[in-house]
Amino acid sequence: MNDIYRIANTDAGLSYEEIRAALLQSLAGRQLRKVLILPPDFTRFHSGAGFITNVYYHALVDAGVRVDVLPALGTHVPVSESQWTRMFGDIPYERMLVHNWRTDVVKLGEVPASYVSAITEGLWTDPVSVEVNRRVMDESYDLIISPGQVVPHEVVGMANHAKNLFVGVGGSDMINKSHMVGAVYGMERMMGKEDTPVRRLFDYGLEHYLSDRPILFALTVTTAPGGMIRTHGLFLGEGRQCFTEAVKLAQQKNIDFVPHGLKKCVVYLDPSEFRSTWLGNKAVYRTRMAMADGGELIILAPGVERFGEDDAVDRLIRKYGYRGRLTTLDQFKRPENRDLRDNMGAAAHLIHGSSDGRFTVTYAVKNIPKAEIEGVGFQAADYDEMAGKYDPAALRYGVNTVDGEEVYFIPNPALGLWIDRERFEKEN
Repeated sequence: MNDIYRIANTDAGLSYEEIRAALLQSLAGRQLRKVLILPPDFTRFHSGAGFITNVYYHALVDAGVRVDVLPALGTHVPVSESQWTRMFGDIPYERMLVHNWRTDVVKLGEVPASYVSAITEGLWTDPVSVEVNRRVMDESYDLIISPGQVVPHEVVGMANHAKNLFVGVGGSDMINKSHMVGAVYGMERMMGKEDTPVRRLFDYGLEHYLSDRPILFALTVTTAPGGMIRTHGLFLGEGRQCFTEAVKLAQQKNIDFVPHGLKKCVVYLDPSEFRSTWLGNKAVYRTRMAMADGGELIILAPGVERFGEDDAVDRLIRKYGYRGRLTTLDQFKRPENRDLRDNMGAAAHLIHGSSDGRFTVTYAVKNIPKAEIEGVGFQAADYDEMAGKYDPAALRYGVNTVDGEEVYFIPNPALGLWIDRERFEKEN
């Protein structure tokens, strides 16, 4: 199949009809009996992948094809029935398969230590296992469809493509080590860029171990002003080029340069999407390149009720906290901290979720005691009090004035990357 690209002519984005037509075109001429779709989970609701999955599902089922849907959970909790309905519409919930990143994978090979060392400038020297959910290797599937959004990402630079396979439905070694490679290499060196050490890990795995699998990528570039998804581009292809083209558009649509470092930034986390600091810390990841030294990041998080997405990670976050890159790496190297070494993804998350003391992070929540928030290294504030002063329903995206103070408001941190243009131009 030749790649199919659709780019919107206006900021309103592509219409549902335009998206549907391109998706159906990508199926034309295929003789299919059984298809596996790997959409993102509910944490990527604004990717537009729910609609894409629904279109593919019904078109295929209507043609007599058996379709299974395996959400690319990574380490996240399974999609609930209510989330499923909101994201995927009328696809029956029982068509969902649940990925278990610890037990449900097969090892295909590894990225050799010599290659890992070369791409990380010697900062990481261990080999990395290449694992995927066993269903990806099930030859009874004539086609594997991988929908998802290309957007700036703290671990890999720009999300999606092979990441959806090796992290979304991948195994613990790749998930853990890829996150540590990103943390050690430095997220500021990678965010918003296509070619990064972590991307090269995924590219290596795809080229060496999945090149004979029939994988169709359906990549979107979206924004969601006011919560309404706008799909600015759709990139369909079976190779790498569709990702490169999607990155070009995402860099235009999903990176916002602010004129100077932000002294105060308020980020709102939709309670239906963000229930943990594991997810909510996108507010830290995506703004840290925009925050001024000594600035304050206030995270309005009415739905956050825990730290980790599962109990094991929750315990690690409570034990070690968000203490900064050097402190976490020191803890990671200590032989007595086997629990942290055995969960590198959590260690990387602790690094990513800290400001390294450069600016303060204040979490305003309803469902976690202040002492527990402070116990993991953040400042704590009462949600109702903070939301009363910085009302997310009243603030507009971007610069606002509250009590004579300049406040930059971000209604959803998952959809972009914010960079201080002044600092960026000095350093690049």
